[in-house]
Amino acid sequence: MTLVLLTALSFGMAAQQTLTLEDCRRMALENNKELDQARTKVEMAGYDRKIALANYFPNISATGAWLHNGRNLNLLPEDVSNGLTGMGTTIHGMKEQAMAEAMQAIQSNPELAQQLLQNPDFLQLVQKLQGMDYSQAINQIGSDIDKAFTIDIENIYVGVVSLQQPVFMGGKIIAANRIARLAEELAKTQYDQKYQEMLVDVDQSYWQIVSVANKLELAESYADLLHQMERDVQVAIDEGVSTESDGLQIKVKANEADMLRTKARNGLTLAKMLLCQRIGLPLDSEITLADEKLSDIPVPQAGPVKDMEAIYADRPETRSLDLAAQIYDGKVNVARADMMPKVILMANYLVTNPNLYHSYQKEFDGMWNAGVLVNIPIFHGFEALNKTRKAKAEATLYRTQLEDAREMISLQVTQLRKQRTEAEEKLAMAESNLENAEENLRKATIGFEAGVVETNVALAAQTAWLQAHSEYIDAGIELQMTQVNLGKAEGNYHVEE
Repeated sequence: MTLVLLTALSFGMAAQQTLTLEDCRRMALENNKELDQARTKVEMAGYDRKIALANYFPNISATGAWLHNGRNLNLLPEDVSNGLTGMGTTIHGMKEQAMAEAMQAIQSNPELAQQLLQNPDFLQLVQKLQGMDYSQAINQIGSDIDKAFTIDIENIYVGVVSLQQPVFMGGKIIAANRIARLAEELAKTQYDQKYQEMLVDVDQSYWQIVSVANKLELAESYADLLHQMERDVQVAIDEGVSTESDGLQIKVKANEADMLRTKARNGLTLAKMLLCQRIGLPLDSEITLADEKLSDIPVPQAGPVKDMEAIYADRPETRSLDLAAQIYDGKVNVARADMMPKVILMANYLVTNPNLYHSYQKEFDGMWNAGVLVNIPIFHGFEALNKTRKAKAEATLYRTQLEDAREMISLQVTQLRKQRTEAEEKLAMAESNLENAEENLRKATIGFEAGVVETNVALAAQTAWLQAHSEYIDAGIELQMTQVNLGKAEGNYHVEE
């Protein structure tokens, strides 16, 4: 039983959270989705800067290819190729025909035929020539010659390693790197802006809750006071000292006070839900603010007066516009580079199979080469020129917007400084009025209890005290809100590193 009780108590303590303004800021910083997105954009801009930096380094690549062909390549015409492969057969046929013609010529001369046919050496020679067949050997020689003129391209392997080093690109690489650095700074500036907007929203929600909580406490005190008066008047009515009219007046005011208390409770619930949403807590979380129960609204201390140039430097809006103008100045140089010559050093090593350098043998071999590529633009419909002019116009546009932004910031800061002075004076007047209303209420309450002050006079004193106290709370919160807005206008919400 004791364990269960301790567990329930610890759960209730964990469920009820007391948060300071710094706690709310920290939790919002950890849970704000837009801030996470802005932080991711900063990271992406950093990668873009590294990508632009890579253009200074040589580009080294390796490429390989394999190609299968359906037939080989022969450098000889088809009739010559066929003649070489059948050259032995052709020569053998010519020999046989020549021998037949010689025998016919001998037989046509009987005397010569008788002499030769009776000569054993001639007969032996004829037999050797008839028995000799060298057609296959010559055919092989012809085939070898034909094969020497045939390139085996059934399977081709090619590999190349290339290097390209930019030497001069018209200033485009330098300009692109500068743009990438400025874009990264711009992303950081936009992150700063989201950061400041997040802090302002949290601060405003925080002080809004303090305002509503104080008004709720005020409404509860007012309602308790009226209900006490209602009970006192009822006793007086029962004793015949007061009239029913006095009782009805107080009851009406008590009902109004109850309604005011209900509205304040609902308003406090909604205000806390909004703060929970901004700091990443569930909407139904039970939270209590450290300044929620303060009887006096804390007065923010004014810091040293900032110079307008320092304010311009701290405001992310002006920094963003200034960076945007510089980025488009860089784009002018990028566009102008398209009209400049480009010089690139190149080196390659090529390897092939068949060997291109040794009679197309089936082996790998290669060679290297090096050179310089120069590209000079001549004419392309004035494209680069118009790109340059467009970039100049965009840079001018952002500079104009920057001047307008500086003027608006100067006006905003001046107005908020005046509003702060007015809010301080209003708070001092509200505090004085509250002191007078409290004294008037004290005297009216004493007189009412003594029976020398009428009911409507006591109710009027209570109403005046309620109004004075409400105005005091409003004046204190207005000063806090004005200080928050002035801090943002002066660029005092800095990103924590």
